[in-house]
Amino acid sequence: MSNSALLTDLYQLTMLQGYYEQNMEELAVFEFFVRKLPENRGYLVAAGLAQVLTYLEQLQFSSDEIAWLASTGQFKPAVLDRLATLKFTGDVHAMPEGTVFFPNEPLLRITAPLPEAQLIESRIINLLHFQTLIASKAARSVLIAPDKLLVDFGMRRAHGSEAALLAARASYLAGFTGSATVAAGMDFGIPIFGTMAHSFIQTYSRESQAFVHFAEANPDNAVLLIDTYDTEAGAQKVVDLKAALHAQGIKIKGVRLDSGDLADHARKVRIILDRGGLNKTTIFASGNIDEYKLEGLMAQQAPIDGFGIGTHMDTSADAPYLDCAYKLQEYAGIARRKRSEGKATWPGRKQVYRNYNDKGIMSGDTVTVDNAPCAGEPLLQMVMRGGKPIAGQPTLIEARERAKRQLNGLPVSLRQLSNAPEYPVIISAELQALAKIVDERITG
Repeated sequence: MSNSALLTDLYQLTMLQGYYEQNMEELAVFEFFVRKLPENRGYLVAAGLAQVLTYLEQLQFSSDEIAWLASTGQFKPAVLDRLATLKFTGDVHAMPEGTVFFPNEPLLRITAPLPEAQLIESRIINLLHFQTLIASKAARSVLIAPDKLLVDFGMRRAHGSEAALLAARASYLAGFTGSATVAAGMDFGIPIFGTMAHSFIQTYSRESQAFVHFAEANPDNAVLLIDTYDTEAGAQKVVDLKAALHAQGIKIKGVRLDSGDLADHARKVRIILDRGGLNKTTIFASGNIDEYKLEGLMAQQAPIDGFGIGTHMDTSADAPYLDCAYKLQEYAGIARRKRSEGKATWPGRKQVYRNYNDKGIMSGDTVTVDNAPCAGEPLLQMVMRGGKPIAGQPTLIEARERAKRQLNGLPVSLRQLSNAPEYPVIISAELQALAKIVDERITG
């Protein structure tokens, strides 16, 4: 994964040139938040903070990057000298990964000298936006099928290698069982799963021969793809091979369906397997599955034990982006506010407090001025001080557990796939008063 300092927009560097020339290097506060939820979304799940902290800790320009910037002719020697020694020295407050959040709630707050806080905008949005998008998409399937094996199958249609890896991470954080992407197992410790492709079957003259050879090659993972030609006939061939394989000490772990009416095929296959004494052999399904199709299969009580979910999740096909922003909220100790039409922000450093009912279900959030008294659980925590991560940051497993607790605390009405009501997020009186003061200052 690249963390080049040049992973930024040109205007970040042109603004730095202006800041340096005017000695504008006092502390600035920027916050990352989502303005509104995509259609058919009732909540979002925070993800990507671990990669943000790594990026900030490692931030620096290499000599080759400085030389290339010089070759563009757009930057003055004095500015290039400053960039050559630049490191991130600021503080970071953030919601822990796995936290459920809502519009207008800062997910992350950066406090750093203005040039540093400005430069990092593009990459921070890039990292937080994508993993939050995918974790939020994956969580919908987790809530629909909480007791099923869910596997990320989307690498081949992800938008590049980094996207494939981070999608595997984000979906696992949200509650998926694992991923088919092997590198995700090495990089993040995510359990990996896999079966076979139709091409393996097609290379053999007889389907049953392909089943035998695959099972012999993978005796501990004999999951056989049975729908290359005729699904039910394939299931019967698996039954017919049971004795020969068992004689070799090989148990048929599962069969996979990848096409057609999955519910109908699963019922017929289950009957064939059970009748043949393979009642412990699981049925795994894939093939353009998303949370909507998954909901239908669950409603039909299809006898399917696990699902491979790929393209729709790794691209968040029905909601491929978030309306998110990283905005200046304070500079040189003075609260700032953007007032653009349709894009106004709430000024100042903020905290988010969450309240729960007596059953542990989320009942409402309050966004207020940082350090203002407020009831509830504060969601933003300090995660980096002086450019160094705070010791004891949550592991991916711990973030996954947090996501599980947070999703279990969602109101039932927010778990539905469409027409979810708006969750109550209150803007405190203190924050509204601060906005009024900023407005009066702006208007003179």
